[in-house]
Amino acid sequence: MQLIYAVYNLLWGDLFSIPLPGGASIGVSLLVLLLIPAGIFFSVRTGCVPIRFFPDMLRIALEKTSARERGAISGLQALIVSTATRVGMGNLVGVVAAVSAGGAGAVFWMWVTALIGSSTAFVEATLAQIYKEPDPLYGGYRGGPAYYIQHYFGKGMKARRSIIAILFALSGLLCWCGVSQVISNSVSSAFYNAFDIPPIVSSVVLVVLAAVIVLRRNATVKVLDIIVPIMAALYFGIAVFVIIKNFALLPDVFTRIFEEAFGIRQVAAGGLGAVIMNGVKRGLFSNEAGSGSAPCAAAAADVSHPAKAGLFQAFGVLIDTIVICTCTAMIMLLVPADVVSGLSGMELLQTAMHYHFGYAGVVFIAVTLWLFCFSTFLGILYYARSNVAFLFGDNWPAQTAYKVLALVMLFIGGIATYTFVWDLGDLGVGLMTVFNMIAILPMSGIAVKALNEYVSLRKQGRV
Repeated sequence: MQLIYAVYNLLWGDLFSIPLPGGASIGVSLLVLLLIPAGIFFSVRTGCVPIRFFPDMLRIALEKTSARERGAISGLQALIVSTATRVGMGNLVGVVAAVSAGGAGAVFWMWVTALIGSSTAFVEATLAQIYKEPDPLYGGYRGGPAYYIQHYFGKGMKARRSIIAILFALSGLLCWCGVSQVISNSVSSAFYNAFDIPPIVSSVVLVVLAAVIVLRRNATVKVLDIIVPIMAALYFGIAVFVIIKNFALLPDVFTRIFEEAFGIRQVAAGGLGAVIMNGVKRGLFSNEAGSGSAPCAAAAADVSHPAKAGLFQAFGVLIDTIVICTCTAMIMLLVPADVVSGLSGMELLQTAMHYHFGYAGVVFIAVTLWLFCFSTFLGILYYARSNVAFLFGDNWPAQTAYKVLALVMLFIGGIATYTFVWDLGDLGVGLMTVFNMIAILPMSGIAVKALNEYVSLRKQGRV
């Protein structure tokens, strides 16, 4: 644990502080220093993907396409898989953690992270699609950061394995074990608050159901195709109802968000620095832009052009943070401050839902969290396929061993402390981000070239 916290502090702790008027200061961590400038750089190089190509994102998302290769998945299915992990417990637990620690202003910085991160997501997903390869075990394709890092630093898949590629793959497996713990920890907490179900019981049920699906060969994508659209639509509908019901309070809520975002109203959790850091940290944990997770799904997509896979994933970042994370924030912020004063974690969100809907709201959020977390677990194990194959070769024992390890971590997380499991997940995603950014910064020109080619082909009506 001492080693975990030491590396965690290196990644997320303050490297230096920027003084602010009035004697305050803002701490800048290594990951913020990497992600924000890189996101701005990618936004400039791609011509601001989330704005310039938003109509294209909508168009390709609505296209009726199917995979051409046996065992492959379509671009829309790749979006659903990545959305399963993005629109998952990060949208509930992550937003709650951000607002609990950083106040309402953290929401604004989550929005900023999403807009900047959308271009980053495009670059990494396009690279994953360009350097994908056939998957002899599951069929279709596989790939991700470990593979394009290997091509860049190791000069091809047949060459000696690149140290950076190996470190990324290991960091990914560590991250997803940590996320597995966060999942069951969140579920057990929510079900205990809603139904007084002991954590051990909810953890066992979650593990058994997950095992039935993940230990089968290709059940994951089929299950996610059903769960993700339903859960996202239901949650979005409930949030819209809350917003309409409390429409008169919206001006005050947005005023609070922007005032606290820039430190005009300091929050109890440490002022402007805490606001920005928690917004950016949870924004990354939720939308995953730059971390290298979603490219594992993007690589598996069977699309007509690599840039399409990139646009799918850029769109996923916007869905995750601008839409779903904002829904969670509105549910909490449209509650009188005295009702949720002193609360944090799932207790804060469930108290807010109780305010809006009574006990039915507590039950709804517990069930919704279960669906979100369950889909997230399925999604991260889909990601893990390519990393396990990269490290240990194409064999079923290695694939099965990691699934069993993830299931064990899923069980342990249900009875572990809240702070530790979040830190382990943050550690993994932080390491992934560092190794991924080392590669995509110099390789971004390849993605931009693919984007320009896509624009040219689109004008000709060929994509």
